[in-house]
Amino acid sequence: MKPDMGIYYPMLDALAAKPASLSFLSVRWTDANAWEAAGRAKVLELLDFKPPDTPLNAKCESRIEDEDLILEEISYEMPYGPRTHGFFTYPEARSEKLPAVVALHDHGEFFYYGKEKITKITPEPEILKEYKRRYYGGRSWATELAKRGFAVLVVDSFLWGSRRIPLASVNEELQGGFMEVEEPSEEYIQRYNTLWSTNECPLIVDSVLNAGANWPGIFAYEDGRSVDYLLSRPEVDQNRVGCGGLSMGGLRTIFLAALDPRIRAAFCVGFMTTMRGILRNKIRCPPGHGLLMYVPHLSSHLDLPDLIGLHAPAPLMVQYNEEDELFTREGQYAADHQIAEIYRKAGRPKGYVGRFHPGRHKFDLGMQDEAFDWLELNLAHP
Repeated sequence: MKPDMGIYYPMLDALAAKPASLSFLSVRWTDANAWEAAGRAKVLELLDFKPPDTPLNAKCESRIEDEDLILEEISYEMPYGPRTHGFFTYPEARSEKLPAVVALHDHGEFFYYGKEKITKITPEPEILKEYKRRYYGGRSWATELAKRGFAVLVVDSFLWGSRRIPLASVNEELQGGFMEVEEPSEEYIQRYNTLWSTNECPLIVDSVLNAGANWPGIFAYEDGRSVDYLLSRPEVDQNRVGCGGLSMGGLRTIFLAALDPRIRAAFCVGFMTTMRGILRNKIRCPPGHGLLMYVPHLSSHLDLPDLIGLHAPAPLMVQYNEEDELFTREGQYAADHQIAEIYRKAGRPKGYVGRFHPGRHKFDLGMQDEAFDWLELNLAHP
């Protein structure tokens, strides 16, 4: 396959091939703590997203008991947009404070729902059931993790679910084709998802970037706020908090695990590569990742493996799909090797576990069970 950028690809590849200036694998760095401090400071500087301080003012909107679990719909304030709504799920029977996980939902070009994509809800629309079958083996994995004894928080990210953009608030030209469709019918949901997946890069990301922000800066801030909420709960052991997710949830895991030392274990699914590994043919947006993961100048300082390496020496699992349509196999294997070297240099080679699975982009039942077993070893019983 020829490169998407044709004759100019070699120039771009040469730029991407330059060693990242803050890579821990450079001979410059011998002290892991000093490297982590410098790396985190640089990433936060480049993310440069600092909304006004706003109290959480958290509420429990509803509470139900189901299958020995307690499911609370919670909400809290954000400095912008509507309140964030989420699900906090935990075992009804417990004798001590619980290990906890911030479960990070995916993208999937499915904007209408966020938290519901990985949490069991009743009743569940068929369009949501089909989505879970495609990417999660039909399982609501956040709920399944709670059944294993974890407290699990899933909240809607910027633009998804309760934080999606109401059509009545946007330019009338974008509202065409919706007036005759009833919400929340399947047709409405499909049209809504198509509208924003089509306009995501030419409108949403362009607007964010030109305003002086970037998407990772926004979700890194919001996901840190999820940790704030989780640690406010009396059911949670503050020393046993992890995070993880698939796809965009994996990208969010990279930033949250890298930047927040309160995260003691992290699993990243279906989102790990070197920059060179996607630059040739996989960078386009859509259907790739390009602008969604773009932070100005970050790649010259830290590649994605370097970035998640800032989590070292804390436990990390990365799950790769061999035929993942979003990444090249070469880019994934190179990233796996690089992360392993970072953990080796940090003095904890067994702290990183990389696992390759057959198939396309997914977090199927086998991968979930593998990740949950790993979490039990490294978070529930570290």
